[in-house]
Amino acid sequence: MLPPPSPDALAHSQRVVKHLQEQIQHAGGWISFAHYMEAALYAPGLGYYAAGATKLGAAGDFVTAPEMTSLVGRTLARAIAPVLQQTGGEVLELGAGSGRLAVDVLGELERLDALPARYSILEVSADLRKRQQDTVARELPHLADRVHWLEILPEHFSGVILGNEVLDALPVEWIHWTESGPTVRGVRQEGEAFAWQDRPITDPLLRARAEALALAPGYLSEINLAADGLIATLAQCLDRGLILLIDYGFGESEYYHPQRHMGTLRAHYRHHALDDPFYFPGLCDLTAHVDFSAAARAGAAAGLDLAGYTSQANFLLNAGLTELLMQVSPSDAAAYLPQSNAVQRLVSPAEMGDLFKVMAFSKGDIAPLAAFMRGDRSHNL
Repeated sequence: MLPPPSPDALAHSQRVVKHLQEQIQHAGGWISFAHYMEAALYAPGLGYYAAGATKLGAAGDFVTAPEMTSLVGRTLARAIAPVLQQTGGEVLELGAGSGRLAVDVLGELERLDALPARYSILEVSADLRKRQQDTVARELPHLADRVHWLEILPEHFSGVILGNEVLDALPVEWIHWTESGPTVRGVRQEGEAFAWQDRPITDPLLRARAEALALAPGYLSEINLAADGLIATLAQCLDRGLILLIDYGFGESEYYHPQRHMGTLRAHYRHHALDDPFYFPGLCDLTAHVDFSAAARAGAAAGLDLAGYTSQANFLLNAGLTELLMQVSPSDAAAYLPQSNAVQRLVSPAEMGDLFKVMAFSKGDIAPLAAFMRGDRSHNL
């Protein structure tokens, strides 16, 4: 039984529904699902990420790895410290959530004597930006002047760009393969509700991608052109350094496996994963798994070098997660057990360890990262 929304939340969702209905009417009665997803998540003052409801943690809709334990950010800091030292560059985090990852990365970089001059956060949500500012001010007041918030990417950047669960939240096209070829599935209004409707694919790039996959009639899945665009944009602003992306997903052959014929699109509401993306618009996160083969091709096309691709478990263990856990005394059960349980979830193949992947792109002369030395998965791309 799903928890019902509060009266205020329900009223907010109704405002989002009205906005989506207006978008459909303005477009002539139909919008692509990518259009729907972008509006439901990012419409100013209305979308899931643009409004004020709690998203992260026990009171929200999902929990990300940095929220589970500070060891994630500390391990990431150890992984990227050599790149910061090589480039003399900075850190740029994309969509920093509660600010937890930024605090943990900065704290560990300080302990390693590898602090960057600036830690920038690109955040489109004013609400989340305020939460991040509060987190940094509360937990790292002496480093607060190093943290800066951006609304657009800088023209030039050197150092490390971090994206934790960013690609999965980008709007995806929803494709239906039929006997006569692939079609794009969009959204129309049916009474006061929303309904699916297929139309011919008019975007040549999207049509070429869908036809190249040559999937069986009846297959439904996503193509994420926005992820390709983001990677290309990041490549353009990166002068020298590393782009590190952490997300859940697969290589192409596994992503479009015959058994995954209903795709990966999900709505997340109060720690429940739902198949219905029309459930209380504005109150649900909408996500799709990442096609890392497509991400790798986008990076190569943008002039980036693939610096590593492996499972989250391999990356964190290679980068020193276990050593950091060992710094917590097992005799202090109150401190050790929550950390140990979180580590188990992060690295277990049955939990997040194998589903989550880490992909890195480099530009310029960057030494290989130790975190990718064992467990390379590039052959799966």
